Order: sequence, then structure tokens, then C-alpha cells
Amino acid sequence: MSLEQENIEKLILLCKQKSQKAQCEVYNRYAKAMYNVSYRIVKDAHFAEDVMQEGFLKAFNKISDFKQEVSFGAWLKRIIVNSSIDFYKKNNQFKTEDFDTALYKKEENEIDISDDDSFNNLKVQQILETINSLKYSYRMILTLFYIEGYDSEEISEILNISYANCRTTLSRAKDCLRKKLGEI
Repeated sequence: MSLEQENIEKLILLCKQKSQKAQCEVYNRYAKAMYNVSYRIVKDAHFAEDVMQEGFLKAFNKISDFKQEVSFGAWLKRIIVNSSIDFYKKNNQFKTEDFDTALYKKEENEIDISDDDSFNNLKVQQILETINSLKYSYRMILTLFYIEGYDSEEISEILNISYANCRTTLSRAKDCLRKKLGEI
């Protein structure tokens, strides 16, 4: 049976045994999704690629720590999110382009907008641009909550803040977003 047909549990076992072929298959399965996660935080295509690859290296080096308490994808996503946040904090002086519909890119790097979806994508683009215009703490917490789908408890762990502080910041960020969207 080829590795492309193996389930993820078997691939993880092979990765724990340092199988480079298994690591390559895991990378191929998760790279696009993890790139998108990194890109939404880092906001630069080249840096997102670097951060994603570093995250995979970190994951493969720490694969023995994976205890299957959560899905592998969730475990890997946490590593990528943390790596992306660390990179962003260290390199905050870099100014990159605003959020745009590149989050929905096709493989050929073309924006995926059909005629029927153009109105909805315009709204999505306006919301993402508005989120991007907020201060860093609001932007980060809204991205993790709405785009990445983390709950308040997970966000507080990721950002290393108290649960109460996370909920307060999230509430204030939502209010600020509503207010700015009302001005549009």
C-alpha cells in the first residue's frame, strides 16, 4: 500500500520512526492549509511560507510529544499559529499588504471570485480590511476567533493572557469592529 493511501495515524507512527517518506506525505496533506493559517497572521506570502516550513520542522522534531489527545491537524495548526505569532511579534516593523481575498486563492495564485460571489467577496474583503485596520491585539484576537475558529480558552493559551483578559479583549475588539463597519 502506498503512503498516499495510508491513514494519518499510520503516517504519524511512521513519522515517529523518522520516515522521511511519511513526513513528506504528511507535509503534502497539510501544507496548503497550514500556509493559509500562517499567511493570515504573518500577512506576507514569502514569510508565511518560511514560517510554515519552520513549523513543520518543529512538528516533526517534536512528533514524539504528540499524544493524540486532539487530532493531528489541530496539533499541527497550534504549532503553526504559535510560530506565526512569534514571527509577527519579532518582525512587527515589516509592513505588508492588507488582508485581501488572497485568503481564497486557487493553486495558480489567482483570486477565486466568480460573478455570483463578487458581492459576498466584497463584503468579506471589507470586513477583513476593517479587521486589519484595528490595533494589533484586536486584530490578532479576532483573527484567531473568527478566522481560525479558536475559542476564548484556546486563544488565552495561545496569546499567553488570562481567560478574563481574553474575553474582555475579544468583546472590545468585536465592539470596535462593529463600530468601524457601521461607518462604511
